[in-house]
Amino acid sequence: MTSQPPSPRAIGPVNWTGLSTLYQKEVKRFLKVFTQTVAAPVVTTLLFYTIFALALGGIVRTVYDGVPFLEFLAPGLVMMSMVQNAFANTSSSVLISKIQGNIVDVLMPPLSPGELAVAWIAGGVTRGLLVGAVTFVAISVFVPVPVHNLFFVFYHALGASMLLSLLGVIGGIWAEKFDHIAAVTNFVITPLAFLSGTFYTVDRLPEGVWWAAHFNPFFYMIDGFRYGFIGESDGTLMIGLAVMAAANLALWALVLRMLATGYRLKA
Repeated sequence: MTSQPPSPRAIGPVNWTGLSTLYQKEVKRFLKVFTQTVAAPVVTTLLFYTIFALALGGIVRTVYDGVPFLEFLAPGLVMMSMVQNAFANTSSSVLISKIQGNIVDVLMPPLSPGELAVAWIAGGVTRGLLVGAVTFVAISVFVPVPVHNLFFVFYHALGASMLLSLLGVIGGIWAEKFDHIAAVTNFVITPLAFLSGTFYTVDRLPEGVWWAAHFNPFFYMIDGFRYGFIGESDGTLMIGLAVMAAANLALWALVLRMLATGYRLKA
């Protein structure tokens, strides 16, 4: 009697074959339209930078203790590009699968909720980091951006991409049509990104708005990321590290719960 080869799950507690296959599918999905998913965000970010540079009209404006404004602006633009694309990758992947009816092809294989989440999130993080790296290289051609602390750069780049990838999965599972995702982008993601110090220091805000900004996790992801480059920050760095970790853990728990219960995934 011949023995049957073990299934991928029988090899260990994690279905590495299924997890890596889904991750590769997520990466190949956005790389296949590289011009739309990577090149276009870089061009958009450079346009933002150009508009601000032209608006200054050659005036050398500084923030903090003599940091040129355009040097201050660059990390915020890179972060904004990263998080928007991380969110777009996971939200579109889940929602398109639901609309096309092929979400069953992902739910039927022997993949646990955790494995599904890791593959989807890893795909979104990969796109976010890739867009961020290409954007940083492109914008560095126009403004030299020093690197002050690599730990803060990588921690907040990874944490922010993961946070928005998780929000993308949540949005994709909740949404029933593209209008729903557009609403989340327009009324949640974009306002939080724009009102978090991307284009200014939050010290310029009125006192009430200043306090509100410090309850916005987007503020900490941009503030910590910018500190990694220019060595200046608006908030407390240790609080920023903790907020990023706590926000990601909370969203992970929510994603796992939604996948485990089949919320809006199973008919």
